[in-house]
Amino acid sequence: MEGVELRSAATLSDDELAALFTAAYEGYERPMQVTADALRFLTRAYDLDRGASRVAIRGRDAIGLVNLGLRGADAWIGGLGVVSTARRQGVGRVLMAAVHDEARVRGAERVWLECMVENTQALTLYEELGYENVRELEVWSLDGGQGHPEECDAEVAHAWIRTHRTAREPWQRADGSLANQDGTIGLRVEGAAAVIAVVAGRVAVLQLAGEREPVRELLTGARSLGTALTVLNLPVGHEAAWALRALGGRVEVRQQEMVLRL
Repeated sequence: MEGVELRSAATLSDDELAALFTAAYEGYERPMQVTADALRFLTRAYDLDRGASRVAIRGRDAIGLVNLGLRGADAWIGGLGVVSTARRQGVGRVLMAAVHDEARVRGAERVWLECMVENTQALTLYEELGYENVRELEVWSLDGGQGHPEECDAEVAHAWIRTHRTAREPWQRADGSLANQDGTIGLRVEGAAAVIAVVAGRVAVLQLAGEREPVRELLTGARSLGTALTVLNLPVGHEAAWALRALGGRVEVRQQEMVLRL
């Protein structure tokens, strides 16, 4: 693209990249305020490869970025954004093409991403690039409440989940992401298990599996550990959705999971 240079995201400092991330999501349906600490967490938790990720530069200004996560044969788009003054000029398309090349070079066979269902412009771009719709995912939230969590070792809970899960975990809750998390807590009741983390007083459910009623019992206990509980990117139709709804939970975001086969 004339006048636009693509560089490795590793050429920017944490502070510079965090500022670009924030600016690139300004005005979106779900704007993000990304600090350098948050960027370091995202990089570690989701295996973002700074060397393979790309930023777009015009003159002296950074105008866009795309983050690429890598795990063996699978890659993941951990955020694509362009600053408001450079949108609708093809910058996002060029960034995506560049990380597809980087993924191929590093041996990836598939690239995954999630996109909010309301973001029709981005969905159209991804489809034009060859991405296929896989399934719809939901971000659930549940207010804190009374309960009696039955804690166990996180590895014990995870082992139970691995043998009882009925669907592939999305990238941010996959086993690779779980392995990168610190301070995880296991919860276990007869017929269900979960692995959670409590961050700043909020409960993040990283993985869970089980039958409806046991999952409801488990989530009733989990919600008592913080002021609110969140389940990120739960597949539509998952047993936990019934339990969350029964407890008064709500869907905050709906996303389309997509994959490009390289």
